[in-house]
Amino acid sequence: FFPNRGGLALGSIEGRVAVEYLDDGNEGKKKKYAFKCHRINETVYPVNTIAFHPTYGTFATGGCDGTVVIWDGMNKKRLTSLPKFATSIAALAFNHDGSELAIASSYTFEEGERDHPRDEIFVRKITQDEVKPKN
Repeated sequence: FFPNRGGLALGSIEGRVAVEYLDDGNEGKKKKYAFKCHRINETVYPVNTIAFHPTYGTFATGGCDGTVVIWDGMNKKRLTSLPKFATSIAALAFNHDGSELAIASSYTFEEGERDHPRDEIFVRKITQDEVKPKN
């Protein structure tokens, strides 16, 4: 859910994010949209996790491609991509003021049982330039 509870973003195994608004009536329906993400060439990767920034309402997505991307949902723009991790991104969470992002890098068995990098948790400092909406 958006920090203001006015809508939500939902990731899919088809490498898409749907943004829906909970407004009553047609206004919310008019504003909803979906976009493609977490793709490398023709390969589509599931979107495993979405975390909203507590101040700006922008959000980060993590996928099976091992990437974390920060989006400005209101303006429909990609803000930044973090360097690729060794394996899938299983979970994301911003801290209370949005200055740090916890990233769980863990193989999610999208390719079945196989050898894979060890599971790790990273905490990354986040700058305002990475999460502040661009108007």
